[in-house]
Amino acid sequence: MADRVRSHDSTSGVRVATRAGMVRGQRLTVGDQEIHAFLGIPYAGPLRGAARFGSPSPVRRWDGERPMVEHGPTPFQSPYPPPASALLDSVVADGSDSLNLSVWTTAPGAGQQLPVMVWIHGGAFLRGSHRLPVFDGAAFARDGVVAVGINYRVGVLGFLSVEGAPENRGLRDQLAALEWVRENIAAFGGDPDRVTVFGESAGGMSIAALLSSPKADGLFRRAIVQSANATSASDIADARLVAGEFGKMMGVSPTIASLAGLPSDVLQRTQDALSVELSGSPDPNRWGVSVIERGLGVMSMFPTIDGDVLPALPIDAIAAGAGGGVELLAGTTRDEFRFFLVPSGFASSVTPETLRAIVGRYGITDAAAELFARNRSGAPPGDVLCALLTDHAFRCGTADLVDTVATRAGGRAWQYEFAWPTTVGDLRACHALELAFVFDTLAASPPLTGDAPPQALANEMHEAWVRFASTGDPGWAEVGARRPVRTFGDPTLGPGAVIIDPRDDELSALRHRRG
Repeated sequence: MADRVRSHDSTSGVRVATRAGMVRGQRLTVGDQEIHAFLGIPYAGPLRGAARFGSPSPVRRWDGERPMVEHGPTPFQSPYPPPASALLDSVVADGSDSLNLSVWTTAPGAGQQLPVMVWIHGGAFLRGSHRLPVFDGAAFARDGVVAVGINYRVGVLGFLSVEGAPENRGLRDQLAALEWVRENIAAFGGDPDRVTVFGESAGGMSIAALLSSPKADGLFRRAIVQSANATSASDIADARLVAGEFGKMMGVSPTIASLAGLPSDVLQRTQDALSVELSGSPDPNRWGVSVIERGLGVMSMFPTIDGDVLPALPIDAIAAGAGGGVELLAGTTRDEFRFFLVPSGFASSVTPETLRAIVGRYGITDAAAELFARNRSGAPPGDVLCALLTDHAFRCGTADLVDTVATRAGGRAWQYEFAWPTTVGDLRACHALELAFVFDTLAASPPLTGDAPPQALANEMHEAWVRFASTGDPGWAEVGARRPVRTFGDPTLGPGAVIIDPRDDELSALRHRRG
């Protein structure tokens, strides 16, 4: 289905009038389809000085036209460190105008009211941008969707709990981007009443947070949550503990007055050092119980329950009715946690004794660990640990979210699992592997997918995401009394496979919440 042969013309692109001024895109030819790409459009004001720690400001209007033919800057961040850097691409392009987004469409100004999909990238709330080649939205546009990719502040600027600054600045950026979509997307041929947000990992956690936030009411109609959960939000007291540790490492108090004048690279070096410190010493007395448990022992700065953007833990707010009327598609990869434990060699070093110690830290019972080991007879302890943490961190939280939405009045939710095993490094169906398949960008995919990823599988996944955004039905039965799980890429099954309640004994042994 994909055709990666394309040409482009950046000199005679179509002009579109946004609320802030005229923008000019570039024409792309993908196969026989003409697509218009508008790259790096600012949706909020520049981030300079104290504004780096403020709520997103409005874009200043401009006269004339602005050529939007190249991606804009990324939010300040550092590249992925080894060994992740060998598997995932990073793009770091510094600049104060990093609150930008890009739009791909076949119908700018045509008034066609096409469905809209807004991508929120992952990266543990520390890294990422929408400008990676794997996130190119041309295939969605080719298939009748107006695709939008957004940047948002990450790390210290986006999520450190700074005294004197608003909490959840990264989520506030996402809200500002969605408000831009509501106000401007019709000019690009999109329907502002038919918006689907989709995101992976921290992006999926962001979507769960937005689903629970009263500030997002009416901004989207459907949501796709990939490899995430609805519990990744810290209590504000614990977020302040993290800020205190950050201040100690900086030698200043963690206030906007103290931090606003410091260069971003100084803040970044301290943030990187703090992340290493947290992962090496996940002491709940030092960092806070909610940070350790809900940040999975690795995320230091992530959404905070602030009583404003996030009135409550997302799963609790959703159970109480937040996000009512939003249709949900959610799922995981089968072997998520292998990405985090296999490349470093940690998985191969796990013994039966260390397995028990590690799962105990996460509150996983010995009985659950024994069940997983029995179901994988002969598997080394590291493989059992990867399976346990995959379900603990991702699959259980996904089932909790799906069940919470599906069991409320009028709720509709679908579930999937990505099971195709990469040929790279015994990673199997690991975290982030599905991304190039969803976007139908295998030709631009990162090293994670190996040399010959199956295009037919990309066709299946991409078509399901487009169908869900367009119709509200991805193509299989929704979750109700039973759990039908569309299974993509399982080498033992054929295309279109749906499994009812897969590995339900393991899910039941670890479930955080029942619907």
